[in-house]
Amino acid sequence: VQLQASGGGVVQAGDSLRLACAASVRSFSSYVMAWFRQIPGKEREFVSYFTWTDGRSSGFKIYYGDSVKGRFTMSRDDAKNTVYLQMNSLKLEDTAVYYCAAAELYAGADHTKYPFWGQGTQVTVSS
Repeated sequence: VQLQASGGGVVQAGDSLRLACAASVRSFSSYVMAWFRQIPGKEREFVSYFTWTDGRSSGFKIYYGDSVKGRFTMSRDDAKNTVYLQMNSLKLEDTAVYYCAAAELYAGADHTKYPFWGQGTQVTVSS
């Protein structure tokens, strides 16, 4: 599984940015996908994850970390093997390297349970 994150950049507080993560994998639609972020010297922080509920026929759920809830929206396009992270109302404290991650089994918000990672994309929010 190869993941390629893109879309990072330098923006001002209050601006929006959309990250994308393209996956090179078979059966992309079956993978649990997630976004995490990390500031140097700090532990990787959960941002959001997408998971199917009781099998795909039952729908899906997307979970968000408390610090981004209401501002960030995760989505996926299985036809393009891509997940997105729409980030609105960006704050200075959103500055970090953002990583996408994938797992074949449920992994939740625990970054240690995701075996596949993209290279990260830097998001810098300035005042």
